[in-house]
Amino acid sequence: MFKKILIANRGEIACRVIKSARKMGIKTVAVYSDADSEALHVKMADEAVHIGPPPANQSYIVIDKILDAIRQTGAEAVHPGYGFLSERAEFAEALDKMGVAFIGPPVGAIEAMGDKITSKKLAAEANVSTVPGFMGLIDDADHAVKIASEIGYPVMIKASAGGGGKGMRIAWNDEEAREGFERSKSEAASSFGDDRIFIEKFVTQPRHIEIQVLGDKHGNCIYLNERECSIQRRNQKVIEEAPSPFLDEETRKAMGEQAVALAKAVDYCSAGTVEFIVDGDRNFYFLEMNTRLQVEHPVTELITGIDLVEQMIRVAAGEKLSIAQTDVSINGWAIESRLYAEDPYRNFLPSIGRLTRYRPPEEVATDIVAVRNDTGVFEGGEISMYYDPMIAKLCTWAPDRGAAIEAMRNALDSFEVEGIGHNLPFLSAVMDHPRFISGEITTAFIAEEYPEGFAGATLSAETLKKLAALAAHLNYVKEQRATQISGAMAYHQRKLGAEWSILLDKVEHRVKINPERGESDVYFDDGSMIQVCCDWVPGHLIAHATLDGEPLIAKVQLMPGYIRMRHRGADIKVRAYTPRHSELAALMPEKLPPDTSKMLLCPMPGLVVSINVKPGDEVFDGQALCTVEAMKMENVLRAERKAVVSKILAEPGASLAVDEVIMEFE
Repeated sequence: MFKKILIANRGEIACRVIKSARKMGIKTVAVYSDADSEALHVKMADEAVHIGPPPANQSYIVIDKILDAIRQTGAEAVHPGYGFLSERAEFAEALDKMGVAFIGPPVGAIEAMGDKITSKKLAAEANVSTVPGFMGLIDDADHAVKIASEIGYPVMIKASAGGGGKGMRIAWNDEEAREGFERSKSEAASSFGDDRIFIEKFVTQPRHIEIQVLGDKHGNCIYLNERECSIQRRNQKVIEEAPSPFLDEETRKAMGEQAVALAKAVDYCSAGTVEFIVDGDRNFYFLEMNTRLQVEHPVTELITGIDLVEQMIRVAAGEKLSIAQTDVSINGWAIESRLYAEDPYRNFLPSIGRLTRYRPPEEVATDIVAVRNDTGVFEGGEISMYYDPMIAKLCTWAPDRGAAIEAMRNALDSFEVEGIGHNLPFLSAVMDHPRFISGEITTAFIAEEYPEGFAGATLSAETLKKLAALAAHLNYVKEQRATQISGAMAYHQRKLGAEWSILLDKVEHRVKINPERGESDVYFDDGSMIQVCCDWVPGHLIAHATLDGEPLIAKVQLMPGYIRMRHRGADIKVRAYTPRHSELAALMPEKLPPDTSKMLLCPMPGLVVSINVKPGDEVFDGQALCTVEAMKMENVLRAERKAVVSKILAEPGASLAVDEVIMEFE
């Protein structure tokens, strides 16, 4: 077995590999850029080597710099994680020449499966069901339009060397095919150094279901069941689960056997994933094979009990698999929620900055529930604009799907993240969505259920009433604490009454509160009563409560003039007034936000790639105005209505902050 391995990656996956290596008694080496000098993976590793400036193409994906780090530290093997160099055959070849083991598949398998055009041809030869498409090289945008028309819209335009949703577009007509080709080609070149593009038929109402395979160097290969990855945004997975709520045992077996057949066709060893698109009749079609560890591997580990990183290391060291296909079972249900530094209230645009607060829920592992959080950040750390926006992967396990969802709800409610925009509210909203709960999901779920973007969850009247009762209790605790301030006790004792008007945003609940020994009986105008028991005190950001015996978790912040409460994807301003204050508040004018309708504002921190218009141009609704790159993704900003450009205030190459003005209109 190896004594020391180097992890050619960063973030949560580097931390994940270090954990398994440490469990096996193997020392680890981290590599880091200038931006990651204080990163968690650097602190966790036994050694760390600096490899260059923040941009990945000057550090993490420069093969020579990784090789130098190996020479400096004497590492015997390299785990590439995912992304970066994980599917670069030339990297595996360079390691082989140095006599260093690559913890991944052989070069031939990387070359065959890493190239999506070649992999589809090989899949067809191995009798694996494939999607119709054009696997040859595409010359230019006109050629792309011609091919797309011949296949028939809609089509998927994809980077041959792509992954993680980058270099991928759906086109429904000639115009979208032309623009999609240009954007995919540009993203592919900048992210992978390979701008080859292919086009295939886009299967409507599809599910994205993938099979985990594991092989050794002795000809053994097995499949570890499936993962459902249909909750996606911009072709980027957001929520995954294992097993799939859609597959039956017959389809699972057929998909697994085809995945193994494809792996054996290229002498595959190590962990890998064969991805399929599955239609409503359970017909499945090969998409691609990822010749690396997959981001969502934890859900497979949770239902099988198999440590995939450990298995990869053992396979790379030449060991035979100790697991046969008959040993693989499905134990319970697991769900993974990807926590991204993306602001759901700004159409999920990237957010960067300092994590002023980062408190994940406690990790547990019992016979009835498990909570696992794979992360690469820490409180006080920076979220950089240079890398993927994923902060953490929160996973829950339970004996059945319903219990796993409930465990995820509670874990998300308990997860504290402040300082940046993030998608926790959206993840919470999905967990309560009837369509997700039923398992009737497709890759179009987000587009169909949130066509105008995410503006927060809509809570039921019953839940809002419970939150009003909780708010009444929190307000009483806050006001009672104020009476303990020296010199103010007599004043507050005179003014602190039992009757309050609780406004949740603009919905009023008139209540009477009867507090006693940490509990409150909250009476409403309709004659109902809710008993509140809560451990919250001012300064705490989480309120753990029971309302009429039912548990409820809410995030609480005391803001000037109101209490901010967040629960299950809803973000609510709560104001508590005495009856007289309520009467006066109703007379106050409403403050309106500033008018920015004649400006194009940068919706996220990023780099201006191009400006498509000039002063004096008349633009129309939906016209592309400029392109801004952030976190390795290009975002096209479009006109919201017909207008005339009056000023251009930014230029290509400029680095912009959130809400910085790019251009103005007449």
